[in-house]
Amino acid sequence: MQSIKFCSYSLILFLFLTSCESDKEAIKNEAYPLELPSHFGKQYTLPDHNPTTTVGVELGRMLFYDTQLSRDQSTSCATCHQQKLAFTDGKALAEGIHGRVGTFSSMSIQNAPWQAKFFWDGRANSLEQQALEPIENPLEMDMTLTEVIERLTSDDRYPELFKIVFGSEEITEERIGMSIAQFERTLISSNSKYDQYLKGSYTPTEEELLGIQLFFTHPEPSQNLRGGNCGDCHLNILTSGDGKGFRGFHNNGLDNDEQLKDGLMTVSGSIYDKGKFKAPTLRNIAVTAPYMHDGRFSTLEEVIEHYDEHIVMSATLDPLIREASNEPIFPGDPIVLHLTAKEKKAILSFLKMLTDETFLNDPKFSNPFTDE
Repeated sequence: MQSIKFCSYSLILFLFLTSCESDKEAIKNEAYPLELPSHFGKQYTLPDHNPTTTVGVELGRMLFYDTQLSRDQSTSCATCHQQKLAFTDGKALAEGIHGRVGTFSSMSIQNAPWQAKFFWDGRANSLEQQALEPIENPLEMDMTLTEVIERLTSDDRYPELFKIVFGSEEITEERIGMSIAQFERTLISSNSKYDQYLKGSYTPTEEELLGIQLFFTHPEPSQNLRGGNCGDCHLNILTSGDGKGFRGFHNNGLDNDEQLKDGLMTVSGSIYDKGKFKAPTLRNIAVTAPYMHDGRFSTLEEVIEHYDEHIVMSATLDPLIREASNEPIFPGDPIVLHLTAKEKKAILSFLKMLTDETFLNDPKFSNPFTDE
């Protein structure tokens, strides 16, 4: 069995076990000091039925890193979501137990309170739902929740922890999902150079400033307005897709109609959503290669080249991409942004500004287990 680092979890458990009943109640209900950056805006969701508490977050952190949630006890949530890689795994397609290869790349888990739909195809409506699905996916952890509950109930540590968090030793699938979701809601990245610039504590280079301008500008050649067209899908300070319904899902020109994957259509049932996938946040994008839902691009330079001159036409291609160019376009013309080498380099510089070293190294998000 794995041993636990002496961390806030250990201290909380010690205090709980040695406290009187009134103090135990206070420990159980202590709100986690969730850092919600004011410059991100207030359009976040914190569900009333699952308040984020200090003990709930620590329990969720343990479950997130616990390999007991997989059939052969080799794989945890953190296997595909590694902190140093902004909670991705560095692989084109996610790999589960026994080297089984999944359908999509592992999407980063960060700034989740500002999101409403989860997974590349939007099939989960909450973090609680998202947290449970990989456990029963045969390509990922290949367990049943019934078996997971039996394992955790047999582990001397967990019944007491669930009692601290939920008031009862009973371990249920709902409580497992709620605990993991509480931990995932704390994974907030807000201290990149871009954030520091917005708060007035960092002065960007001339190239970075040009990159910011290009990123958030839709090109309008008739107005001599040059842009990279990135911010049409990766919105505002969060650089993530629109959080309202399925508006943050787009067909970004990767394939023609014959090769187009179903994407959002599997959830909505609408043929008009074929090929649409969630526009992920670009926070810490420099450490989350490879890119796209299928990991087809190895570098950010390849991504920029795709949007500049390798867009593939299909029926559901996003209109904001179809109509974007820095030069006048005419019917039948290929979809080309016509970015200069200087402009591409500037956009790349801005993307690198989104790296948050504090987030990537924060011990609060690290593995609470150590090998014996």
